[in-house]
Amino acid sequence: MTLIKSISGIRGTIGGKTGDTLNPLDIVKFTSAYAMLVRRRSGVKSNKIVVGRDARISGEMVKNVVCGTLMGMGFDVVNIGLASTPTTELAVTMEEACGGIIITASHNPKMWNALKLLNEHGEFLNKEEGNEVLRLAEAEAFEYADVDHLGTYREDDTYDQKHIDLVKRLKLVDADAIRKANFRVAIDTVNSVGGIVLPKLLEQLGVTCVSGLFTEPTGNFGHNPEPLEKNLAEMKALMQEGKHDVGFVVDPDVDRLAMFCEDGTMYGEEYTLVTVADYILQHTPGNTVSNLSSTRALRDVTWRYGYEYNAAAVGEVNVVEKMKETQAVIGGEGNGGVIYPEAHYGRDALVGIALVLTYMAKSGKTLSALRATYPQYYMAKNRIDLTPGTDVDAILNKVKELYKDEEVNDIDGVKIDFEDSWVHLRKSNTEPIIRVYSEARTVQEADEIGKKIMDVVYGIVH
Repeated sequence: MTLIKSISGIRGTIGGKTGDTLNPLDIVKFTSAYAMLVRRRSGVKSNKIVVGRDARISGEMVKNVVCGTLMGMGFDVVNIGLASTPTTELAVTMEEACGGIIITASHNPKMWNALKLLNEHGEFLNKEEGNEVLRLAEAEAFEYADVDHLGTYREDDTYDQKHIDLVKRLKLVDADAIRKANFRVAIDTVNSVGGIVLPKLLEQLGVTCVSGLFTEPTGNFGHNPEPLEKNLAEMKALMQEGKHDVGFVVDPDVDRLAMFCEDGTMYGEEYTLVTVADYILQHTPGNTVSNLSSTRALRDVTWRYGYEYNAAAVGEVNVVEKMKETQAVIGGEGNGGVIYPEAHYGRDALVGIALVLTYMAKSGKTLSALRATYPQYYMAKNRIDLTPGTDVDAILNKVKELYKDEEVNDIDGVKIDFEDSWVHLRKSNTEPIIRVYSEARTVQEADEIGKKIMDVVYGIVH
């Protein structure tokens, strides 16, 4: 069983011994530490903290512990119930709250759960804030409210609709065009909160023909919840019947969006952001951002319109920071995470779905026809296993030196850009391994260039 504490929150499997798993005692400690941080640092005068959760089996238990702890710390809790990550992020700013906690382990299997921590802007804590939460939790430096200053509790189930309303109001979302296109849409919401909000969104965008897979929000995920092709056999089979124009797949907290074409081929989650960016850049001048491990196709599309592409370190908080710094009009991650500042600075599958459907409707193109307009890249993922105690930083510095004549980025490990390919080496913070991501024009070339750099690393080690 596992408990992982990091700057982005606390994550673990349910059940087991204290300190080894995500259990009530550790949830109390971590929630208390977060509340201490908010009390000291929040830029708003509000005393409210928003809590939302995905449909995991353990969600009710974790929610009760979190809400009770926040009240014990003197905060007024606004529980928005079963809600997506982007819905919870938006609720923080709409409530003018001083923070928020999302109870979700994202794409992890059902035995996992986690707390994701938000600031008053509905955005994830930065590295310094995350480290302070870890320090406070370790020190157990908590001060709880006396009986006259305990927090209050309120439930509010209106935020799904508020989220949908925000999406419909976006200038580049055209519900009339979507309605006239008479799209036939299939969705796979992996037995979580997407099953509640996506049918409502699609209905209000004018989509009347919707087929759903795994839409009941039971938390008993019908398949591995990470939206990768190997986990999506049922959606693939449904789309191969040829009765739908597009298939949308989300993870349990609805911040990642994967798509299937009308012929049953998977669109490629790396290309969700590329497609949305293509549509946005046709109407909005500006720059783009993705993380270092995302497809080069976003850079190519951005350059096609004459704008600037920038890469950020891996992690949503880093992408958002780079987007603000470069005034990017669209950004995100190659895992199907679309961040559209016009809506908010968070990955949002609802925003992605509305923009993709509008683009399809206005262009008159099928999803496969849109996909054919983008540069074709393929990615390979490998890993280098090292012995404990290996100086990974020294290895990465040596690789950087060996490839100094190429375009090298070292803000997050080492990424080497070649003319027709790239390789990104990242060290793990939890185990002695180097993750190796590579991309090229074919699957074979991507794997070959990745393994070529791996051989260089093995040469350095030995």
